[in-house]
Order: sequence, then C-alpha cells, then structure tokens
Amino acid sequence: MSKFYTKITSRLQKFIEAQKIFFVATAPNDGRINLSPKGMDSFRVMNENRVLWLNVTGSGNETAAHLLENDRITIMFCAFDGAPNILRLYGKGKEIKEGDASWNDLITLFPETPGTRQIFDITLDSAQTSCGMSIPFYDYKGERNELNDWATEQGKEGIKKYWEDKNQTSIDGLPSQILK
Repeated sequence: MSKFYTKITSRLQKFIEAQKIFFVATAPNDGRINLSPKGMDSFRVMNENRVLWLNVTGSGNETAAHLLENDRITIMFCAFDGAPNILRLYGKGKEIKEGDASWNDLITLFPETPGTRQIFDITLDSAQTSCGMSIPFYDYKGERNELNDWATEQGKEGIKKYWEDKNQTSIDGLPSQILK
C-alpha cells in the first residue's frame, strides 16, 4: 500500500512527468487550507530532492501568502490512466519572483507563459506513494487556453493591475507581497 521515500526516484520522476494535472496544498498557521489543481507545462524535477513549479496569475495568491507565514507545501499527483498510483511530495517552498537573483536562470526552464506570476522552489522532505485503486479513469482531451488568452489580452500592465486588485492578500487576509 503506502510507501515513503527520502527522494524522488527515477520511477517517481517518470510518473510525475507523465501527469497532466497535479494538486498543490498549503495552509497558514491559522486559517483556511488551500488546495488547488494545477496544469500546463509548469512542473520540473530539478533533482531527487528539489522541484520547481511555475505559477500563473489566478483568482488568488494563497500559496505565496501561506509560504511567507510557514514554508510547508504538499504536491499531489494521481494516475487517471494506466496503473493506479498516488504520489505526494512533502516539502518546504519559497517563492521566486521576477527580479529575484535566480529568476533569469529558472524561468528559462519553462515555456513562455502569459500571466506568469512566480516560481515556487520546493525542497523535499519526503515523498509518499499510495495505491490509488479507487481513482477513476479519465481521458485527457487537451489543455484549456482561456487563462492564457485572458492574460495575453490583459498584457503586462493589466496583469500587474490585477495583482494589485486581487492578489495582494490571501482569502484570510494574509499578505502575499506580490508587488514587492
């Protein structure tokens, strides 16, 4: 059934790279837990204990706000086709924004994506697999383009205005520091 790892093995990396969707969970010390589905070509395994996730502009900025308060983050992948499997990556994350020292090197690892907001650099404490035998099969039909179309239409200045209006605090009122 469930098995813990101290690192991402080559088998786990292949599983990660084959998934089209993953889920990100963070929580403040006091307040709502945030759990969000993520897609696009936005996840990279850097080595056996480090992953990167490119985050794009969305309705909230919970992850950034939560990681400022405590750095805990969990990423979950699950198989919707093939052999059943659930993989959770437990770690500590930090936000990297445009203008930060490592931004220019890291952003080149991802395709150019309209609305790019930040990269989360995650150091893993452990990984856990579990059976996933109750997860149904789903067919992948393709990526949605609505978010990229919206971000392209907004342009860089429109995105920054959106951040100013909608992304400066979490739903619990914690600062995200998106504009610093």
